[in-house]
Amino acid sequence: MAPRTVLAVLFDGLQSLDVTGPLEVFAGADLLSPGAYRIRTASLDGAPVRTTSGLTLVPDESLAGAKDPDILLVPGGPGSLRPDPRLVDWVRERGPRAARLVSVCTGAAVLAGAGLLDGRRATTHWAYCDRLAREHPAVEIDPDPVYVRDGHISTSAGVTAGIDLALALVEEDLGRDAALTIARHLVVFLRRPGNQAQFSAQLAAQTAQREPLRDVQRWITDHPDADLSVDTLADRARLSPRHFARAFRAETGMTPGRYVDRVRLEHARRLLEDTADGVEEIARTSGYGTPEAMRRAFVRTLGTPPAEYRRRFRPATTS
Repeated sequence: MAPRTVLAVLFDGLQSLDVTGPLEVFAGADLLSPGAYRIRTASLDGAPVRTTSGLTLVPDESLAGAKDPDILLVPGGPGSLRPDPRLVDWVRERGPRAARLVSVCTGAAVLAGAGLLDGRRATTHWAYCDRLAREHPAVEIDPDPVYVRDGHISTSAGVTAGIDLALALVEEDLGRDAALTIARHLVVFLRRPGNQAQFSAQLAAQTAQREPLRDVQRWITDHPDADLSVDTLADRARLSPRHFARAFRAETGMTPGRYVDRVRLEHARRLLEDTADGVEEIARTSGYGTPEAMRRAFVRTLGTPPAEYRRRFRPATTS
């Protein structure tokens, strides 16, 4: 089988990890399966570029001279938010020719500027989702997932999400065992499905300003198996249920019920990934009560039941 060509687009002001993270995945795959991938880098004029960390990257060639790749990778960084118009024009012309078009972090802004995300679902770094949605209303921006795949175009969230997406592409090409081997070599988890949230519940929600509400947030995290009804939480905060629910949403950005749901799901996920505890015990200690209630929550949020989640995302044991 001919190597799959991976072409990474370079420009001044890119986030270096947005490039090096995914390319290390493809390079690892090529070591594991020689000839699987051929990695190239290119800038507008073939000149070196300066990254946000101060590193200088020297491309293999100019974009004008680059052949159409199988995988075209557009990284993020401040330079992607103020791209050279020539770069946008090049991506507009050449992006549709790639078998897979991939953006990492705010690289999605370049794809959107080229009109390639119109009518599609996409994601980017959480801090730029609102901006991308305002500037490109024809794009359906989903701020929650680690990455989104819509047809041949894939967009990912910040930095390490590019590694998750690259591992998913390698798994598609070479199989799960190959992707797991690369993940272990890079000391990263092959754990995050694309629809996993970019944040934990604690990071996704704002920290409440008032101490009683902050105490409630900590209590929920530490006691997912407790009675976490609005009435009980309101009593802990010494507020009426109605006042508590209104204040919690105003200060954290989500309802108490939504926050509890996220905390319980994360607690169950961690136990499935990191322990050998049975599903029934995990359901109980995570606050679901029954395996069926936990199964419904997993299917609704992650699209997979707990047993399948564990099979796919628990690290393999090594001696």
